[in-house]
Formats: sequence, structure tokens, C-alpha cells
Amino acid sequence: MSMDGLQSGIRKMKNPSVLDLTIPWEGLPPAVREGKGQSAAYGMYCRELLDGLKEIIPAVRIPFAIFALMDGDGMAEWKATMEAASGYGYYTLLEAPEIFSPIGADWIAKKTLGADAFSCDGVILSPYLGSDAVRPFLSYCARGKSIFILARSGNKTAGEIQDLRSGSRLVHGAAAEMAGRHGQGLYGKCGYSQVGIVASAGAEEATRALRKQYDRMFLLLDSMDYSSANAKKCAAAFDRFGYGAAVCAGTSITCAWREENDTDYMVAAVRAAERMKRNLTNYVTIL
Repeated sequence: MSMDGLQSGIRKMKNPSVLDLTIPWEGLPPAVREGKGQSAAYGMYCRELLDGLKEIIPAVRIPFAIFALMDGDGMAEWKATMEAASGYGYYTLLEAPEIFSPIGADWIAKKTLGADAFSCDGVILSPYLGSDAVRPFLSYCARGKSIFILARSGNKTAGEIQDLRSGSRLVHGAAAEMAGRHGQGLYGKCGYSQVGIVASAGAEEATRALRKQYDRMFLLLDSMDYSSANAKKCAAAFDRFGYGAAVCAGTSITCAWREENDTDYMVAAVRAAERMKRNLTNYVTIL
């Protein structure tokens, strides 16, 4: 599924949400954890969420590292979760393994987006190795896959590095410029490049600047779960048709059961997902 497919799913469901399956161990309901190994419980819960939210949320973000670092069955659970997400029709976005060398970038590109890929539509990459971390993925973008380059993340300490000044621009601006440069000529029917940018759901000024400067780059807004983020700030990422952006939420949905102790955990997740959709569409009209 290409960026066009992601945009189509958002339009069909009138919901620009992305479910982030990065869940702390204590965020799994006790009934899920009880009597199971770590990877089995995590994988089962992820797949239950995918099943329960498939008619509400069009896209899912799946962490590689968490599954890879679990007990011996972690990779089998990861593969099963990726396949389930694809089977349910989600746009499936993988947090790629960290890239520390050009050789590693080439291997990761082939294994995530190549012919032997694990049902993955796109990957999130850190650009701080430079263009060597991006180039191996571009040939797959030309064939309909997508990459999202991290510019400005949503965590509280992101500004310690990402908001530093580098000449006339900020560091996250340099990362976005790299994405814009590599994304040229890779435009889909929806008008947006197969190379997108990860921005912060809580940094409205930065998001507004990115939207203005890179009007053909899809923006993936990170960390709607943080208190600094809200739907009004996220609205700056969308174009006048409600296109060109999506918003990631994790624990506010996956761990919603903790706020509703007397409620079934899947009911709580569905309520939270529907609430996020309402909040976003109060400020963003998707035509």
C-alpha cells in the first residue's frame, strides 16, 4: 500500500489516526499477562487491538525493537502481528531497526521493503547518519513503498538536539530538508511524496513551518499521548482538504483500560479511539 493507500484509508474512515503499538509491559491488561510469556502476551494483545479497531483506525505503527528484545518467540509474534495488520487492511508502518552504517541501511531496506519484506507498507527512519541512511530505501519508494524521516519527535527532551540551531536553521529543519530533497519526483496520485516527515504533535509552530515549506510532504505527527499535544495543534499539519497528515496515538488508546477499571479493555480502547477521532475531526475536515 502506497501513500495514496494511506490517504485513501484516512478518507474512507474520516479518521487521520495511527495506532502506535509501543506499549509498556505494565500497560497490558492483567488478564492478558496472566499465565503467559512476555512475547505471547504482547503479541496477543496487539492483535486483539488490531481486530477491535480495524473499522475505526486506518493505519498502525509497529515497533521492531520491542518484539526483537523479548523472549525467544518475540520475532514470531512480531511477524504474526505484521501479517495480522496487513490482513485487516491497515496501512502498516514499521519502526525500522536503528541504522548505524550504510551496510546496515542496505540490509534493513531489503528486509523491510524488498521482495522478502514482512507485509510492511512503510518504515520510519532516523536521518542522523545522513543520506547514507536514506538512499537504500528510495528505489522501493519508486515502487510504491513509503518512508518517514524523523525530523521532530514528540518526546519531552527532543529539543535538546532537534531544536539546536545549525547555521540559519534548526537541526530538525535540516532533517526535514533532507526528506524534501530525497522525496522529489516520488509523488503519488494524492499529490504527496512517498517520502514523508515525522513531526511533533505538540510543537505547533514547528509543524506549521514544515507544512508551509514542504507542501507536498506527508507529515506523520508523533506522540499525541503527551500532555503538550492536542487536536488543535495537530490541525496545522493538514492541507485545506484535510489531507497530507496523520496523527500517532499509543498509550491513550492501548492503555485506556487503566482509566476505566470497571470496563472491558477492548471497550475502553474503542472508546478512546473514537474520542480521538472526534477530537481531530473537530479541527480537521476530511473531504
